[in-house]
Amino acid sequence: MNGIRGLLCCFAALVSLAASAVATTATNAGAAASERLPEPLARIARQLSVPTTGVSLLVQGIGDPAPRFAYRADVPRNPASTLKLVTTFAALERLGPSHVWTTEVHAARVPDADDTVGDLFIRGGGDPYLVQEEFWKLLAALRHRGIRRIEGDLVFDLSRFDLPIESRGAFDGQPDRVYNVLPHALLVNFNAVSFRVEALPDGLTRVTADPPLPNLVVRNRLRSVPGGCGGYQLGIGISIQDAAERNLAALDGRFPAACGEHELARSVLTPETYAHGLFELYWRQLGGEFSGGWRLGAVPPGSTPVHVHRSPPLGDVIRLVNKFSNNVMTRQLEYALAIEEFGIPATPEKGERALLGALASRGVDTQGLVIGNSAGLARETRITARQLAAVLEAAWNSPWMSEYVSSLALAGLDGTMRNRLRGAPAAGRLHVKTGRLNGVSAVAGYVDAASGQRLLVVLLVNAEQAHLGPGEELQNAFLDWVYRAH
Repeated sequence: MNGIRGLLCCFAALVSLAASAVATTATNAGAAASERLPEPLARIARQLSVPTTGVSLLVQGIGDPAPRFAYRADVPRNPASTLKLVTTFAALERLGPSHVWTTEVHAARVPDADDTVGDLFIRGGGDPYLVQEEFWKLLAALRHRGIRRIEGDLVFDLSRFDLPIESRGAFDGQPDRVYNVLPHALLVNFNAVSFRVEALPDGLTRVTADPPLPNLVVRNRLRSVPGGCGGYQLGIGISIQDAAERNLAALDGRFPAACGEHELARSVLTPETYAHGLFELYWRQLGGEFSGGWRLGAVPPGSTPVHVHRSPPLGDVIRLVNKFSNNVMTRQLEYALAIEEFGIPATPEKGERALLGALASRGVDTQGLVIGNSAGLARETRITARQLAAVLEAAWNSPWMSEYVSSLALAGLDGTMRNRLRGAPAAGRLHVKTGRLNGVSAVAGYVDAASGQRLLVVLLVNAEQAHLGPGEELQNAFLDWVYRAH
């Protein structure tokens, strides 16, 4: 298969021809344009064996009444992670960029003369960014408030969410992958541990876990072997065992010594046991005493919080969601929206109604739109290129346009686009969201074209090989075509 540079070299000679064709398209308000792909893209699709029947695209000038080019723009397709454009827009629209999530800590009694309390209650607020640094801040604040010894248990109040039981591996049979982490009212550090593998002499390896949770067992049977650094996952096999607690990480395989060291992340434990383990680790580091367990329960009525931890604002959070395509953070946004619109507890039904209602209120046609999973991690999700373009247009006209646009990856510079079109003329001129699932490749966002015009663009490809190299190369060619020819 030719690389993207070779394809774009072939394509560049055709840009001027495409530009005149696009001018004709704009004059005809896009009617004739839907009959076939622009020839440069059609040629690349043929070279990559991507059937044009599986492609939808739309290009529209900001503020224009009609698309400049539209091809199969009304065919419902799976958008993969470009659906995050819908969820983050709805969240900004309804919650505003200053929205924060709170995690409340209550004590069964005030600290006594020995700085001791009984049970400690933690009410989860669905914070999408309660990472280990933020959790440490929460515990440090408790120490500053005079709590040193906890004689009871941690009691987790999860009443803000009422979610059905889901299987971690339901989507693709990979329950340990961080992208499959499920939403939770008290989601701490994405339930993730980073395992660092280091090759040692005599065929040995060292494996360390970050954070080093006291209730996680790491069993290392991984060997280092001579040879070049390469192979699937660098020869590292890792599985999270014990179906109930998920508290055993087993590593085996043959790790090339030439690799030196490598890190990979996995989801471990259950949300409650993870929060308990990290609490115990950090509480002792902060000089506190605690030997209790955990249980579920409700914060006592009328009690006053000992401390309320606040998340970063939504305007910051959506940058992490869109630039790095974080699935579980996206779903946490949906449930915050559900609570805002329909009250506690958040449910999937409330979340979907809130998303569709936010779109409809801004004039986006939601007929036939299937959410499935607000992060785009579902086979049944469907949206048309025209509907996704309408979301982009509504977001551009929103008071929160700057927060929304800046949350998208910059081609050649950061996020999921940091290694794409690097050094090309379009680098730094495209704010886009990418998406990929098996059989799906998608990109959508905004282009600051070479002509100085600003455009919104959508490309949805549903085809057998779309998630492999052909899908990415077609995306790059599409974005380069829009940048140069419009």
